[in-house]
Amino acid sequence: MLALGILVSGNLGKSSLEHLFLHSEHNVKFVLTDSNSEKIIDFCKAQNIAVFAGNPNTFKCLNFFNEFSIDVLLSVNYLFIIGADLINLPGGICVNLHGSLLPKYRGRTPHVWAIINGETETGITAHLIDEGCDTGAIIEQIHVPINRNDTGATILSKYTKLYIPLIEKVLLDYTNNQLSFTEQDDATSSYFGKRTPESGLINWNQSVEQIRNWIRAQSDPYPGAFTYVGGEKVIIDWAEPYDIGIDTRTQIPGTIMSVSPVVIVACLDGCIELTSIRINLNKLAPDLIFKNENRNESSS
Repeated sequence: MLALGILVSGNLGKSSLEHLFLHSEHNVKFVLTDSNSEKIIDFCKAQNIAVFAGNPNTFKCLNFFNEFSIDVLLSVNYLFIIGADLINLPGGICVNLHGSLLPKYRGRTPHVWAIINGETETGITAHLIDEGCDTGAIIEQIHVPINRNDTGATILSKYTKLYIPLIEKVLLDYTNNQLSFTEQDDATSSYFGKRTPESGLINWNQSVEQIRNWIRAQSDPYPGAFTYVGGEKVIIDWAEPYDIGIDTRTQIPGTIMSVSPVVIVACLDGCIELTSIRINLNKLAPDLIFKNENRNESSS
């Protein structure tokens, strides 16, 4: 039996914590999470698990986790980068599960960025935690295909089924002294930053395929890709290429070509059909232009 310190956020973190506490042979000594992960906090309180919610790189948190002796520090979907004090806490190792095939897509929401960039594959990496951002040696990787109609939410659903078996394998191999490590190649690495709801603004000066990927990566239940028309925000959940049989190269990207029977918009290299859109269609009309910022056409 291993003594574990668990660092978790969000639904992926919660499902991993529940498994480790309720269905594994290991002993969860404490949990660190963020203050917005209320379901994790509630679970810990209900199960009498010591929990700290907030920035781990504070004196208050240092006092909290210094009370514990653990073998493995395990991070799953945790929102914070941890410092040396916490990294050096376990008698064994610190392991993070990251939602990409490292060293590519270090940073936040890597599965969303992978869809945006038109990747056909992503994955999950178990790696050692060091003081960098997702830079520690690789322990295990699982490859996950990105299908043409995958969204950020469907990729996350695939991950949910794979995280727990990967955690169990890493812990078993550690127990049996069978872990192997591969250093990351920084020359092939990439980093992508945090996304917020405001990050979804559509740039119509892109290709049809780029815009389609942008939209599907962030579609419902994510906040959604968006644009503006007449100063009003328009959220778009799905779009597909559409051939209207005319040359659109003379059109300003973002120009609405048609609203009936379907909404068609000009892009840099063709047209795209907006198949799921959150606005009263009566507010749309041919020749209106979707804008890249919140302003009326009269001010452009």
